[in-house]
Amino acid sequence: MAKKFDAIIIGAGQAGPSLAGRLTGAGMKVALVERKLFGGTCVNTGCMPTKALVACAYAAHLARRGSDYGVMIGDIAIDMKRVQARAETVRTNARTNVEKWLRGMDGLTVIEGHARFESSDTIRVGDELLTAPRIFINVGGRANVPDMPGIGDVDYLTNTSILDLDTLPEHLVVIGGSYIGLEFAQMYRRFGAQVTVVEMGPRLVGREDEDVSDAVRTILEDEGIEIRTDAECISFARHAQGVAVGVDCTAGAPQVIGSHVLLAIGRVPNTHDLGLEKAGIATDARGYITVDELLQTNVPGIWAMGDCNGRGAFTHTAYNDFEIIAANLLDGADRKLSERILGYALYIDPPLGRVGIGEAEARRSGRPILVAKRPMTRVGRAVEKDETKGFMKVIVDAGTKRILGATILGTGGDEAIHGVLDAMNMDAPYPTLQWAVPIHPTVSELIPTVLGDLKPAD
Repeated sequence: MAKKFDAIIIGAGQAGPSLAGRLTGAGMKVALVERKLFGGTCVNTGCMPTKALVACAYAAHLARRGSDYGVMIGDIAIDMKRVQARAETVRTNARTNVEKWLRGMDGLTVIEGHARFESSDTIRVGDELLTAPRIFINVGGRANVPDMPGIGDVDYLTNTSILDLDTLPEHLVVIGGSYIGLEFAQMYRRFGAQVTVVEMGPRLVGREDEDVSDAVRTILEDEGIEIRTDAECISFARHAQGVAVGVDCTAGAPQVIGSHVLLAIGRVPNTHDLGLEKAGIATDARGYITVDELLQTNVPGIWAMGDCNGRGAFTHTAYNDFEIIAANLLDGADRKLSERILGYALYIDPPLGRVGIGEAEARRSGRPILVAKRPMTRVGRAVEKDETKGFMKVIVDAGTKRILGATILGTGGDEAIHGVLDAMNMDAPYPTLQWAVPIHPTVSELIPTVLGDLKPAD
């Protein structure tokens, strides 16, 4: 006989534990099932350990630049075992805290195991059946490993397995020139490895405007990272020195020899082995669970949150999924996905902060737009830190005077972008932000100045 609950949550990622807290706080009897690591991608293989590594790499980079600031340090050495151990401590502590919180939560039953649907209101975990009128799926995603020629014949790393690496690769070849790949590329270059990035497309971070892609490429190349774009046919073969990567590019050698290969070619949802078909839950062609504006699936009483629904690939969007569901179920609200204004960051150094749409997309819309752009060389804070790479750009709807999107590629850009994000969430016309009086000296203080430079797009 199945054990009865008021709600079942599958997965202890970013959204699941917080939802468990709200549901149990409302007096519900809840079961939460986790088959592997508490905390999900962010805690275990994403934000927390990788940004710990980024911080280590930045420390090494700054130490090497010490003489630029009049600080004479001497030879810089990297202890990769200590670097890896530091990142491991960060993620272990975070995971332990999440699990401790859940196991101490009144009204919550924590079950470790692989959940599979038996029907639209019943799941199986091993030999145990659980049933509830409300089921929430929060199973996240994993690294995509495409069936490329020779991939089965060589050893390769993903964003998960590279976190266990406590030695420095002689030459790391990163397959994929987008967010995850570029972060690892720069950090390992700063640790001292030779690094080559191989991208199938014509430019890095292809979803961004072309000027952003070009600037990011320059930043990485200035640090000695080799970039190979237009790699139309990527292949792999064993080599005495590690792995031979065929890169059929329009320019450069046809092959790159690496001691290690990192696959950073997107993500896929962990939905393939949940028995979704037994519950009648619809997915798209890539396996993402289809949800509506309220994050409900096509089956009444079942919701999907986080990376597995394809409506956001970030920790903050997963958490917002929880907020939408909790507000609608428990607070009588009418929150919708379409109300979410997406911001995100690329954590190379300097970081890229982004919100809304880019200039190219705004131009394609056909609406009249205003655009302003200012190099970081004209930002006092950047000059004082001697970190002047990048630029700031804002796009505005000329008719409504609402900000459509913004880019801050530069020191502090991941933080400063929130000034624009907040204004967009308040639906404030850009002059409201233009006439703000920000603190000097900051990166944010240049946002009103940039808005004052807005001009009609050519």
